[in-house]
Amino acid sequence: MGHPATLEVNGTSFAMELEAGRTLLSVLRGELGLTGSKEGCDDSECGACMVLIDGQPVNSCSFLALQADERAVTTVEGLAAGSELHPLQRAFLEHGGVQCGFCTPGMLISATALLSADPDPTEDEIRAALSGNLCRCTGYVGIVAAVRSAAEEMARAD
Repeated sequence: MGHPATLEVNGTSFAMELEAGRTLLSVLRGELGLTGSKEGCDDSECGACMVLIDGQPVNSCSFLALQADERAVTTVEGLAAGSELHPLQRAFLEHGGVQCGFCTPGMLISATALLSADPDPTEDEIRAALSGNLCRCTGYVGIVAAVRSAAEEMARAD
């Protein structure tokens, strides 16, 4: 039996019927076609499925879709402004923070939440904020440099 819900995803409202046990990740990928968030561990360990709920990072593989009813959901697709990449997205490309790309959406979401809360984080704070995201390719050096660079760019823009 479905329950009526309205998901506000990347600024667009979607009225839908949701089964009680459906995860937000499955609805984003299956019904809304937003495949940026990845299903890695399906156990809230890897961070590949990270999205923002009301500005806070959550693992969408363990967050029920009904919990997102009438809350603001931002996926990695919602970071860019049309064809204009978010400063974090550009920095990840420029600093080698992307290799296979599987972890990248979750890293970008976690970094977005960090820079919203702290526009000038230290390297230790960046590493702590990204600690819920696992990367098997980059060794994190490029990722940390990308977040630092984006923070500097965003500070200059303000």
